[in-house]
Amino acid sequence: MAEMWLNMGPQHPMTHGLWNLRVKVDGETMTEAEPVIGYLHRGWEKLTENRRFPQIIPMADRLCYGASMSWSHLYCLTMENLLEVEVPERAKWIRTIVLEAQRIGSHLMWLAALGTDLGSYTVFLYAVRERELFLDLMQNLCGARMTYNYPRIGGVRNDVPANFERDFTRVLNHFEKRICDLEALCDQSTVFRMRMEDVGYLDPEKAKNLGVTGPNLRGSGVDYDVRRDDPYEMYDQIEWNVCVEKGCDAYARYRVRMDEMRESCNIIRQCIKKMPKGPIRVKPPRYAPKGKTAWAHVEDPRGEGFMYVIGNGDDRPYRLKVRSPIFVTVSAAPAMLIGYKIADVPAIMGSVDMCLGETDR
Repeated sequence: MAEMWLNMGPQHPMTHGLWNLRVKVDGETMTEAEPVIGYLHRGWEKLTENRRFPQIIPMADRLCYGASMSWSHLYCLTMENLLEVEVPERAKWIRTIVLEAQRIGSHLMWLAALGTDLGSYTVFLYAVRERELFLDLMQNLCGARMTYNYPRIGGVRNDVPANFERDFTRVLNHFEKRICDLEALCDQSTVFRMRMEDVGYLDPEKAKNLGVTGPNLRGSGVDYDVRRDDPYEMYDQIEWNVCVEKGCDAYARYRVRMDEMRESCNIIRQCIKKMPKGPIRVKPPRYAPKGKTAWAHVEDPRGEGFMYVIGNGDDRPYRLKVRSPIFVTVSAAPAMLIGYKIADVPAIMGSVDMCLGETDR
């Protein structure tokens, strides 16, 4: 049979966003792959150059609606380095809690999407149901369920509500039992295992050379996590483990995220116990020195997020550059796809956790 190119996207159930995966097939076997992005490009970095520093926080939320807290926090962290702001300790503990709650919510949304990719609407329904509990916690904290606008340059917008500790503890107690049900739905399903195991192999050296980060890198057996290796907020004040799997396939990437949700529960519990009383915010300088630069990086739910900013001598950035983890990871798609069957594409790309909002910006 002659080779041919197939377009999976930009409107396709597999893509989880507006992008196109071009694959060349010889029969049913993929011989080439080419991800095509840019459909959601909206000039985000250029837009920030005409906004005052606080006005960019809600914009950063919209880099990824599945992990908006992570991106607005990264922006505030970068600006605090530029403006040399010291954040109050209580605000750091609160930030650590909400970042881990956001990680669980993001991973649950990924699991729900993976369930539909593989034909299991039960996984979708169970994962979305548990995610609602974490969205309720976020709503109690800041009034929003998706784009939170909660971190501030110098702290957080408001203190935690009454019963914050009680509500979080109840949800964590419930979720730690439910995650066993989610695992049973996937791990004890022959169909799920057959479609996820031994596909999308990405060896450790290739993963590092391609710049892959986050759960996708740790699924290739590389023990690297920004939270431990270059700690920010209060991650160096608590005891937790980096989740690593050595399978290097789609199933290993799934296992890393399931283990990370349990570890996030552990981190939140410790933070709630250790969080001191005190101020939650300081007033930052209004202007940044002209030509001064700063950067920050964090462990986003999808990998290493990075921002670099240059001051302009006023209250707007001269340049704000973003490093999106999925922008880099999607370039590794050919390495994960070539040699496998066309029917394996949803399982392989579903294990990556695509997000086009941050990728195209």
